Amino acid sequence: MSRREKKGAGRPARARRGEIVVNDYSERWLRQGFPWVYAGEVATGGPSAPGTGITVRSGKGEVLGRALADEGWIAARVYRHDGGPLDTPWLEARLDAAAALRERVVDPRTTGYRLVHGENDGLPGLRVDWWESYAVVVLDSPAVAPLVEGVCRWLERVRSPRGVHLCYRPDPRDKRDFSSLRPAPGLVAGHRAVGDVRVAERGLAFLVRPWDGPDVGMYPDMREVRAWLEPHWGGRAVLNTFAYTGAFSVAAALGGATEVVSVDLAPAAIERAEANFAANGLEPDQYEFMVEDTFKALDRFRRTGRAFDLVILDPPAFSRSDAGTWSAKRDWPRLVAAACRVLRPDGWLVAASNQGEISPKEFAGLQGEGFKKARRRAQEIQRLGQAPDFPAASWFPEGRYLKVVVWRMVD
Repeated sequence: MSRREKKGAGRPARARRGEIVVNDYSERWLRQGFPWVYAGEVATGGPSAPGTGITVRSGKGEVLGRALADEGWIAARVYRHDGGPLDTPWLEARLDAAAALRERVVDPRTTGYRLVHGENDGLPGLRVDWWESYAVVVLDSPAVAPLVEGVCRWLERVRSPRGVHLCYRPDPRDKRDFSSLRPAPGLVAGHRAVGDVRVAERGLAFLVRPWDGPDVGMYPDMREVRAWLEPHWGGRAVLNTFAYTGAFSVAAALGGATEVVSVDLAPAAIERAEANFAANGLEPDQYEFMVEDTFKALDRFRRTGRAFDLVILDPPAFSRSDAGTWSAKRDWPRLVAAACRVLRPDGWLVAASNQGEISPKEFAGLQGEGFKKARRRAQEIQRLGQAPDFPAASWFPEGRYLKVVVWRMVD
């Protein structure tokens, strides 16, 4: 469930310089550990320059935490829920805790994963991805930039990366101008890789480009989905739509699928998918790669009578095609219906969405509309989510963003 911005009715205290006072609604969430203060929840105080350290207080004047101020739809990101400083010992303790979790939950055969997962590791707006020997630091806003220097020092101490790349991933709801970001995105420490970087996922090989962060060429949050499917590829004809650089296609081919078809609208993505096949000792010309709109490909397969045993649907949340920008409520039912029409009896449909604003219940309902539209019946046989290096914190409902459902056709 997604928390929505509301206004409380308490009579606020006056905020001093370097402070904000929040309304009662925000106070209740902050006391549960929630890390954001929305702009509409600030009762008094501010504005402070983005990236300025501020104290957050309740309407009664009690300290609720220490934060970095911002000027977008989020007014402040709260890093401590006490009055302590946002200093080096605090930052390194948070980073050490995040790294310790990954040491426990990431398979030793995996060298590409999330090292720090923002709000869910107590560091709102900051993510760090690790790719073999390169780090990518991802910021949701320039207001988080004061943490970058400390993160780089910590990385050098604990990982000695060959290079550290900085990039920004503003929330689409943030309407500010991000054309002049400071610090500028790009290499901030070490050296840029010469050519693609080869990383491993449970023994599979993938080629990534850290300098293109945050989307370097694979999505490690889907690792557990690929792991769950591993025993089920054998002997099946697999269609991977919105294939991107082909991680699921590679897994299917290595898992013994008799056919693997990869469809993506971007020629560059398909080229990289073929390179990933080659990196795993697979001959790309023995498999099918199509630069095509997924809906058009599905319709053509239907018209020609081509059918599959397993279809993967993992559309990007903000993709564009000839039909316009992706809309979950409009497009998921027709996408599921189109996939059902090329699935054999007893075939499996794997549907995935990373749109956090869509609840699991709503997501299942959209798929149900698709089954009805296609006049097919299906059984839900598995629900999956993000890999454990993408933890979902109890204090941050938005952390459970990835929803994956595996359906079996029963008629």
